[in-house]
Amino acid sequence: MAQNKVSGVTYEKAEAGYFEKRSLRRTAGFWGLWGIGIAAVISGDFSGWNVGLGTTGWGGLLFATIIVVIMYFAMIFSIGEMSAAMPHTGGAYSFSRAAMGPWGGFVTGIAETIEYVVTTAVVVLFSASYLNSIISDLTGFDLAKGGYAWVWWVVLYAIFIGLNSLGASVGFRFALIVAIISMAVILLFAVLAFANGAVDFSKVFDIKPSAGNTSFLPFGAVGILFSLPFAIWFFLGIEELPLAAEEAKNPAKDIPRAGVWGIVTLAFFALLILFLNPAVTGSKDLTISPGDGDEPLLAGFRAFLPDSVAALLALFALIGLLASLQGIMFAYGRNMYSLSRAGYYPKFLSLTGRKHQTPWVALVVGGAIGFVILLVVALIIPAVNPAAAGAATGVILFIAVFGAVISYMMQMIAFVVLRRRFPNAKRPYKSPTGVVGAVIAGVIAFGAFLGIVLAPTFQLAVITFIIIFVIGLILFALVGRHRLVLSPEEEYALSGGLHGDPQAEGYDVMEGEVFDRK
Repeated sequence: MAQNKVSGVTYEKAEAGYFEKRSLRRTAGFWGLWGIGIAAVISGDFSGWNVGLGTTGWGGLLFATIIVVIMYFAMIFSIGEMSAAMPHTGGAYSFSRAAMGPWGGFVTGIAETIEYVVTTAVVVLFSASYLNSIISDLTGFDLAKGGYAWVWWVVLYAIFIGLNSLGASVGFRFALIVAIISMAVILLFAVLAFANGAVDFSKVFDIKPSAGNTSFLPFGAVGILFSLPFAIWFFLGIEELPLAAEEAKNPAKDIPRAGVWGIVTLAFFALLILFLNPAVTGSKDLTISPGDGDEPLLAGFRAFLPDSVAALLALFALIGLLASLQGIMFAYGRNMYSLSRAGYYPKFLSLTGRKHQTPWVALVVGGAIGFVILLVVALIIPAVNPAAAGAATGVILFIAVFGAVISYMMQMIAFVVLRRRFPNAKRPYKSPTGVVGAVIAGVIAFGAFLGIVLAPTFQLAVITFIIIFVIGLILFALVGRHRLVLSPEEEYALSGGLHGDPQAEGYDVMEGEVFDRK
């Protein structure tokens, strides 16, 4: 078999029909892309963010959210430019591969894999809790009491893996519908809160300040740093849009546009929730330890509506969670697909179905990994140490955020490097904030990185992430780097940005070329 070597990795010639067995279908327009982006993120308005209130108080979380909004705008502008220049499924892995070589691409790619697989597991866990609550309220049937909560995990994974396997057109349409419903639920909360006279903005300052601090920043300004990871939860996942490049009808135009409008939409709802939810319940009542699984929006509804509608309120929360389950599952499927197609992961993971042309193998394997994570976190750890149950759930939550900020930093470095290394590459869309914006976004992402590393609350998550990360690097060093394939992402990098658009050029453009570089 003919081989080429470059940057310490080896490329094998793809077998006949290799890319035909790994084809995707273009079905998504602007609204579908916008919908999948919103769907992936919207559950962040329903849960997770409120833990930050106990870290810095309302004022600290407000500052952190504003800082994170700035980061995401600058980052989405930068990602939009790179995705338009590289209209293939690799996304973050592709950007870093082009800028920093195969190792840079793998580091970024595996960080995103961990982020999306673990985030999906978290959403499945929360969704199962609400689904069980609804069934229990309506029928009295409670699987959790019998120790069979894992049945709901199997049901949710099976349904959404099946839904994602039906084709991108079905998946994008469903994501758009549930995203709209989820936003309508938040707007309903806002309207009903004002209509019932439940909004009192003085309640947001009800956390007792520590010595020498104020009710606005009850734990001091330094706490803003530790609040950044919680503010990120309002937006985590919107960066997945480049993963849809080979399923978008006009990726160079629609992905940057969907990303920008996605951030506008998410920023509006994040600030709406941040202002109104604590103003209804009080900030103190929403300060829970990571992993408790409490739902701040549900608590807000309960503050002014009777308990008799508890099942309906749980359904509202469930809709937002299911929206994100659809969107994030799409992300891990395409992320694993692109890395597998290029040979970084086992190649069978990138096989797609003949009829619907979706990466069903990656979806199933990613779901299986997520299910094992849930077994360990929600069943095995509580059985061994009941006191660690809530903390264990918090661990997987912040493993996801840690993976995200690492990929963010890598992508912003990639943007700066590519502007210099690939000056002649086609850039159908250019970031309005340019290199300065990428640097600002990278610095803020690094701040969030420090907020996770330095906070004692997140140390177990950091250690767990590092262990998984190191195992992945060792496997790539021993096996994966010797079996790479000239996928569009790899051709773009090796050609200096001149090859790699499968829509315009097809596949295997560089297959006949010989290269042997250090």
